[in-house]
Amino acid sequence: MRNSYIVNIMLGMSIALFGLVACKSKPDKHTHTGQEAGTLYTCPMHPEVVKDKPGKCPICGMNLVSKEDNKELVVDSSISRLTKPVNAQVIAAVPAIMPEGGTRIYSSAVNGVITYDTRQQTSIASRVSGRIEKLLIKYNYQPVRKGQLIMEVYSPDLAAAQRELLFIARNGGDMLDRAKQRLQLLGMASGQIEQVLKTGNIIYRIPVYSNSDGYILEKTAAASALSAMTPAAAPSSGGDGMSGMEGGASAAPAVSAPAAPAATPVLLREGQYVSAGQSLFTIYQAGNLVAEFAFPSQLAANIKRGQKILFYPTDHKEAMQTGNIGLIEPVFRNGQNFMLARIYLARNDFRVGQLVSGSIPIVYAGGWWLPKKAVWRLGSKSLVFKQENGMYVPVEITTGAEAGEVIQVDSTASSWKVAANAAYLVDSESFIKTNHGVK
Repeated sequence: MRNSYIVNIMLGMSIALFGLVACKSKPDKHTHTGQEAGTLYTCPMHPEVVKDKPGKCPICGMNLVSKEDNKELVVDSSISRLTKPVNAQVIAAVPAIMPEGGTRIYSSAVNGVITYDTRQQTSIASRVSGRIEKLLIKYNYQPVRKGQLIMEVYSPDLAAAQRELLFIARNGGDMLDRAKQRLQLLGMASGQIEQVLKTGNIIYRIPVYSNSDGYILEKTAAASALSAMTPAAAPSSGGDGMSGMEGGASAAPAVSAPAAPAATPVLLREGQYVSAGQSLFTIYQAGNLVAEFAFPSQLAANIKRGQKILFYPTDHKEAMQTGNIGLIEPVFRNGQNFMLARIYLARNDFRVGQLVSGSIPIVYAGGWWLPKKAVWRLGSKSLVFKQENGMYVPVEITTGAEAGEVIQVDSTASSWKVAANAAYLVDSESFIKTNHGVK
């Protein structure tokens, strides 16, 4: 019995000793793997960190992981598209639309004013240099009659020419006719010259008379009125790439009517010196008037001479009438580009300075159109959000005419799917980064 017990103990010790020897002879998987030749470790967040043994990332402190077969970690494409900033692409459920083509006809509203017909104007200039002794014109657009005295000018040159005339007349000679002709060229009438010869008295003041009936306007005031005939806001976009400075898709800026004539005081004063040949006044005849409309520059290519326009006084819409455009004048003034169209009125039932409103049909042949809300204005650029791989990417485009609630875009975007409302995709906290290379 005792021998059996001893045998069992010896057998158990042998098994334990065998197991211990087996464990020590078994290689340590972790230690051996870590020392394999060619195994490198990198940080999942910072692939530029590469080590030849396990450890922690010196940048973020994460545990380093091994690279398999010495290959770089490949980022899943489904995740990489989500890592771009919101100012470069947007993931949203905004409906996508495509540009529509075809010819469109829209009626454009314009503003204008009744003014004088510049074809019926005359100019008054001083024939001699001198000082204004008497001025009878007190305010602009003062009515005058043909032959009415406007002012009197004292001229030393005129006095010298009269002394020469008297000297030639007393001493005789063949130069008398030429001396008379010189005085006539200086503005003296034949009767005044004969009076000087008869009395021997020199006329120091030469009168200046009106050469037609109408309304007189000082030259400097005419230039100021012309400069004031400018649209209230510069066109934001047109056939040359209309774009506005305001954000969002908004309508083209309204164009104000040209400035109405104002009866302001004249700047000329008695005692002021004038030069020979200097234009002093312009006389407008009230027999013929014109309606002058200011169009934004983007409509210039669609406005033709002879085209009909429907217009009426702003305060009396029932008095509607039609007219034909008789003159088109491109204007660049005060840093703004616009166009003036004149309608010569057959009926003289308007008054100068009266404001009028007009409507003209514009035909847009061909082209591609998008709703204005689909186009976003970014400074001097226009862009849309193009749909790509389930995302919207901002792409700069060239816009054209604006008609109603739609805007013309270039043919490059004809096959694009774009966001129906660009305002929903704009991040107000960052600038939009446009992609110029997308086609």
